[in-house]
Amino acid sequence: MDMKKRIHLELRNRTPSDVRELVLDNCRSSEGKIEGLTAEFVNLEFLSLINVGLISVSNLPKLGKLKKLELSDNRISGGLDVLAEKLPNLTHLNLSGNKLKDISTLEPLKKLDNLKSLDLFNCEVTNLNDYRESVFKLLPQLTYLDGYDMEDREASDSDGEVDGDGVDDDEDEEGEEEEDEDGEEEDFDEEEDDEEDEEEVEGEEDDDEVSGEDEEEDFGQDGEVDEEDDDDDDDDDEAEAGKGEKRKRDPEDDDDDDDDEDDD
Repeated sequence: MDMKKRIHLELRNRTPSDVRELVLDNCRSSEGKIEGLTAEFVNLEFLSLINVGLISVSNLPKLGKLKKLELSDNRISGGLDVLAEKLPNLTHLNLSGNKLKDISTLEPLKKLDNLKSLDLFNCEVTNLNDYRESVFKLLPQLTYLDGYDMEDREASDSDGEVDGDGVDDDEDEEGEEEEDEDGEEEDFDEEEDDEEDEEEVEGEEDDDEVSGEDEEEDFGQDGEVDEEDDDDDDDDDEAEAGKGEKRKRDPEDDDDDDDDEDDD
């Protein structure tokens, strides 16, 4: 996207004086120039111009409140003297991935009294012997070079941010209190659910016990009925057996009668 068009989109329903942060990364610049960015952005504190094809910073407007400037992955090789004139309150400067070769090209940054952090990753100047010691000596106001101080201690997150960015601490505390209240309510609801589950389980156990007693009573009644049926069956078997024996004796009796008749 064209840089001028991007700035126009950023200004929808706003005036330049309302803008505190402006990110124009990967926009197309016209012949390495910054178009559309003017001194009307009087309250701008953060400006990012990463990979926009810049060859010089001479076209930057005067931005008295700018604190953080991102210029990495461009083609800047020098001309840094204008920064102190146009950005007097700059505290963070990122020149990583540019064409800076000599320590001397950094000398104009001495005039940036508030400069606290400087990044030069992937610049040829970082390959020089005693690079870090030389830069800290040249720029005594620096606290961090490439994210580390003179004692090789890494910069904290707060040191890498522009003042005023992010959410206020009071808002964070309110958010935490709201989260705690929600958490307590959820815990209370979980306790109620657990009690209800226990009551349901006890109710189910009582129902099971009642069902078991009913089954035992039914089983007992069925057992008595079965015994009576067995007695009836036994009586019937004995009666049938008696009838069978009687039938067997009848022919013998007939033979005895015939013998008596022959004797006569």
